Amino acid sequence: MNKLKERWGIESNFQIAIIFIVFAITGSTASYIGKPILGFLNITPETLNSVLYWIIRILILFIMYQFLLVFFGWLFGQYKFFWNFEKKMLSRFGLKRFLN
Repeated sequence: MNKLKERWGIESNFQIAIIFIVFAITGSTASYIGKPILGFLNITPETLNSVLYWIIRILILFIMYQFLLVFFGWLFGQYKFFWNFEKKMLSRFGLKRFLN
């Protein structure tokens, strides 16, 4: 646990618990709201090829996850950590130019 705290620049175990909770809530929420968004756009496995449907669903989940991660991080008082985490993750995907 100490290596994780050192790597992330965290001081307390409570802060780590909050960060894990934010990750859990964000993943669950992104997955939960992904299907209604696709339904609203009339994108279903019946209207599209199954492979194309899942590619679109994963892309929508990825985009929603990015926004929700920063939002829930802010809501739980960990905005700075999650904004830095987000910038690092997006730069690894080659999307750093969108952050400036």
